[in-house]
Amino acid sequence: MAIKEQLLQIKEEAKVAIENTSSMHELNDVKATFLGKKSAFNDIMKSMKDLSKEERPIVGKETNLAKRDIQLWIDEKRQTLHDLEVKKQIEEETVDVTMPGKVFHVGTTHLLTQITDEIEDVFIGMGYEVMEGPEIEIDEYNFEKLNLPKNHPARDMQDTFYIDDTLLLRTHTSPVQVRTMLDKGGKEPVKIICPGKVYRRDEDDATHSHQFMQIEGLVVDKDTTMADLKGTLLMIAREMFGQDRDIRLRPSYFPFTEPSVEVDVSCHNCNGKGCHICKHTGWIEVLGAGMVHNNVLEASGYDSSIYQGFAFGVGVERIAMLKYKINDIRQFYTNDIRFNRQFK
Repeated sequence: MAIKEQLLQIKEEAKVAIENTSSMHELNDVKATFLGKKSAFNDIMKSMKDLSKEERPIVGKETNLAKRDIQLWIDEKRQTLHDLEVKKQIEEETVDVTMPGKVFHVGTTHLLTQITDEIEDVFIGMGYEVMEGPEIEIDEYNFEKLNLPKNHPARDMQDTFYIDDTLLLRTHTSPVQVRTMLDKGGKEPVKIICPGKVYRRDEDDATHSHQFMQIEGLVVDKDTTMADLKGTLLMIAREMFGQDRDIRLRPSYFPFTEPSVEVDVSCHNCNGKGCHICKHTGWIEVLGAGMVHNNVLEASGYDSSIYQGFAFGVGVERIAMLKYKINDIRQFYTNDIRFNRQFK
């Protein structure tokens, strides 16, 4: 058979084989058959040694053209198969946007954490620093430097978990204030809040817990006044309970402040008219505060003739219970998922 006729036959066989392929795997097999090292083209190239000098370039050209045509058909078929695969994938993976989506149940931060974050944001916006300290404290920082020497009767106000004669579980976050003032060396103003857990030997019931969260604030400077304290407390009351709230200050006693006050906020439920939440008084007690006692300033290295300050402390659970009308403090610690989900 003449080489030209042989080339035409190879091309026709290759074209039919390429058209009949239905996958990339089959197409690769066809390519190996017609263009591989063992293809018919190799036999043709070997037989060229028997041709005359005039015939060799002609046969070589025809062979290369045949191989080019076959490669072109293979490339076209490859693109066709690829397009079919893409189309099939699109059809199989089409998302029906009208179908209802899956519901993924995710967790949320605990309500007490939410309240703490809200209060921190308010005070950070007022230029306060957030300070933290150890929950296991020494008696000196928890009591003595806060104007509560040993055997002081006011220590009975905070029934304490003692570890030994000097170590205890802190009964308030006031030791953080002491540590901060000592770090300042009595020479710099202080403007901080101290959030954290505190511990007291209380019987657990609907309104008491042996462990609870507290946020205390402290400002010490040369020109700090009671008016600054009242303005600060009014702002936090309105941020937590609504902008139409008002506050009142009632005389009280705390060993570490003088004068000391109990702070009431107008009832957010009845707007001061009187209801069961405020016990028909129109007011709800929310926190204690006062001007920092001179003894506390002096014990922490501050000259009380130059510096003065105010301090306040609020229970996070109390704020949460008032704001969301929760009637049992134990709800915060029983980890009932149904309770927690209410405050996403």
